[in-house]
Amino acid sequence: MNIDLNLYQIFYMVAKKGNITKAAEDLYISQPAVTQAIHTLEDRIGATLFIRTKKGVSLTEEAKVLYQFVETGLTYIQNGENKFKELMNIESGTLKIGASTTVTENVLLKYLDKYHELYPNIDISITNDLTNDLVKSLKEGTLDILILNLPMKETKELVITPFLKVHDLFMVGEKMNHLIGHTISLESLISEDFIFQKSPSNTRAFLNHYLESNHLSINPKYDVVSFSLVKDMTKMGLGIGYITKEFASTELSNQELFPLDITPNIPAREIGIVTLNNVIPSFAAKAFIELIKEKRY
Repeated sequence: MNIDLNLYQIFYMVAKKGNITKAAEDLYISQPAVTQAIHTLEDRIGATLFIRTKKGVSLTEEAKVLYQFVETGLTYIQNGENKFKELMNIESGTLKIGASTTVTENVLLKYLDKYHELYPNIDISITNDLTNDLVKSLKEGTLDILILNLPMKETKELVITPFLKVHDLFMVGEKMNHLIGHTISLESLISEDFIFQKSPSNTRAFLNHYLESNHLSINPKYDVVSFSLVKDMTKMGLGIGYITKEFASTELSNQELFPLDITPNIPAREIGIVTLNNVIPSFAAKAFIELIKEKRY
């Protein structure tokens, strides 16, 4: 059965007003158009809906039951439209972001602060996990967007938009400051103790690729999960840490960490936004993406 919502809206208004003329005025259409619509609806359902009275029209007993359902349906539609407008104007909704703990702490938080200031009624959910698991959640629809260390494996399903360039460096603490102040080949440091993040993090994958491309191999003494732990252990002088410069600005400024001048140079890499191809992000997610692209924080 093809449902003509316009006919039911006219039926609802006539029933509510109890008068065809008043209904026509509220609907901004002619009285004959209202009458014709009622006749059309009566023909479609095969029953009389209104009884004429001295004051106007009233519903038949059967039509009173129909009216209750139509009223509920139109109310739901109106509520849905209002909710959609709220979402469109980013007055309500949920933003579900996936990222590593490191990216959350060093990149995401400043954007979230500004986003909350602009859209205080949006609920924000953050999931910290490994890249492969975050991508799986994105594909399953449980996350809206990902903010990840790049590079990562590209597929037709994903749209990857870089927005921040970062630089990885080998660093040491005060106890190993004899290594700073002059250029050193990485090969000459192979015998030193190193502190790396564990695989399969994107940071470690990038480091491994760098080493392999230069025909080098390093078996770190300390293989840890947390980027913060890499920084802390490096500051303590436990070894040479592989650290992202932009994520250690405070420690560098306070001279708790010292970058080494290593050859060959480590290429820059990027942080990026990852979304699904052919899937339109929610209004809340689109607003967050635009905020990042415009670097508003």
